[in-house]
Amino acid sequence: MIVSKRLAFFSFFVLLLASGVHAQKTKSQLEQEKRENLSKIAEAEKILSDTESEKKATLGQLRALNQQIEAREGLISALNQEVGLLNGEINDLSIVVNALQSDLKNLKQEYAAMIYSSYKANHGYSKLTFLFSARTFNQLYMRLKYLEQYADARKIQARQIEEVSRELDAQRNQVEIKRSEQKTLLNQQLAENRKLINLKTKQSGLVQELTKKEKELKKELADRKQAVDRLDNLIAEIVRKELERSKTLSSTAIANEDEISASFESNKNKLAWPVSSGFISSKFGKHPHPVMKGIMQDNPGVDIQTQKDESVKSVYDGKVIQIAYVPGMYNVVILQHGEYYTVYSRLKEVNVKKGTLVKRAQPLGAVHTDTNGVSEVHFEVWKNYAKLNPEQWLSPK
Repeated sequence: MIVSKRLAFFSFFVLLLASGVHAQKTKSQLEQEKRENLSKIAEAEKILSDTESEKKATLGQLRALNQQIEAREGLISALNQEVGLLNGEINDLSIVVNALQSDLKNLKQEYAAMIYSSYKANHGYSKLTFLFSARTFNQLYMRLKYLEQYADARKIQARQIEEVSRELDAQRNQVEIKRSEQKTLLNQQLAENRKLINLKTKQSGLVQELTKKEKELKKELADRKQAVDRLDNLIAEIVRKELERSKTLSSTAIANEDEISASFESNKNKLAWPVSSGFISSKFGKHPHPVMKGIMQDNPGVDIQTQKDESVKSVYDGKVIQIAYVPGMYNVVILQHGEYYTVYSRLKEVNVKKGTLVKRAQPLGAVHTDTNGVSEVHFEVWKNYAKLNPEQWLSPK
């Protein structure tokens, strides 16, 4: 009876321990997610402080606020999940505590019953009386063995009670630790929710201010489209010339170009970011304007809002095929990677020369900061004439 109960408890405990290992792995992932979101929040706060120094409402401010809100929502989601995990762990530990309490109660009852049964069987006689009242030597021997076994059984039972009591104390302690962790997380959750509410209030006020500037925003959008078209034409002309040049290449040169292209292509979703800090403020392709309702904007690349004077770097090994100044896009650096091209624009300065070979993460120049205090680099990826989504090429951040 005792053995079966111990085995049942042991099986249950092993099962719980296995589920705890799985939960711990998930908790570790959530901790990493929290760290990443906190890093994004800190980054967005620095960028926002640059734009707010101009004391006027701008799209750059709104994008930095949106990034903060998105990161804080991610942080709150991770906190919610971690609280849920802790709830599960506390429930599991409570089940273990209840099982241990039940085992301890049964062990104590069985121990008491064993002592009572022994007393009753011996009619209150002492051990010596019990032994020497035997009628034969064989009976004496059997009674002696019985007393030895009985003594061993009582020792085992006492040891089991001690072990279960110790395990019960340990599990109760674990419950208290988990409850303390839960309380800390709930306080963090409450604080982050308050911050989120403040950010959304600020966001709403900023949108209202920007809505009043619709005429200014429309002009800004039109100017941007003109600048993007100029850059598109420049890139298309470079691609045309390179395709013409490739027709005159030897088979060895073509094979080398193909090898470079394959190397670049194998690094899809692994390319370095063109700036060390920042976030994608405008995605690739068509998407609604962040303020003006019913107006769509089309982006041939991505815009990455970053900090003032941030270094702009090569995302992969390549050749500087063009350096130019495009009105509205400022200084532009174009790198060639076989049949692929990466484009870096809105630079205030360039520190590489046309025709040079550059390595991954090598500085190309510094980001331009506009009159609104917004520092933003425009980045594109082309495969010959095809514009590709840079987010599918850059490493996850």
